[in-house]
Amino acid sequence: MTGADDICFASACVLLDLYRRKSLSPVEATEALLNHAEAMQPVLNMFSIIDNDGALQAARASEERWRRGAPCGALDGVPVTVEDLMPMRGFLTRRGSRLLAEAPPDTEDAPAVARLRESGAVVLGKTTSPEFGWKALGDSPLTGITRNPWDTGRTPGGSSAGAAAACAAGIAPIHLGSDGGGSIRVPPRSAASSD
Repeated sequence: MTGADDICFASACVLLDLYRRKSLSPVEATEALLNHAEAMQPVLNMFSIIDNDGALQAARASEERWRRGAPCGALDGVPVTVEDLMPMRGFLTRRGSRLLAEAPPDTEDAPAVARLRESGAVVLGKTTSPEFGWKALGDSPLTGITRNPWDTGRTPGGSSAGAAAACAAGIAPIHLGSDGGGSIRVPPRSAASSD
């Protein structure tokens, strides 16, 4: 890897190969992606929560497993994101709604999140969703408008707006989203409103 851009757009397979060869560590990859996410968040509004501390803690644990030559699963050290419709232990699942803004943190993971953690994935944070996932546009009363990285005048769709924007912007190679009627398949549309 020659730089942060290479890391940001690397696939999970490429990252795992680099970890295996000790050419890159999970901490280095996670730091690069968190820095990129922080830089892009004000423009794209992809995340409802960025978990810097938790991601770095998970990356350090992964790095130690790779150092010992004992990765715990097929995605050990691979950065991922989780849509804010899915419960994630220790986090609020607000589902893009002000109604749930003060909900207590989740006490357990959704099954897909649990499988990611068991495989050693590093969760960077929770991505935005329209309120309760019921729109094909990337806006919500809680988090505002999520923008398309290729054209900020357009939405990346919904309900997995934040996941789609993060993917296209090169923030993590894997994103958990959902699809009830086109959420991760709809083409970009005009933004729902302007700031």
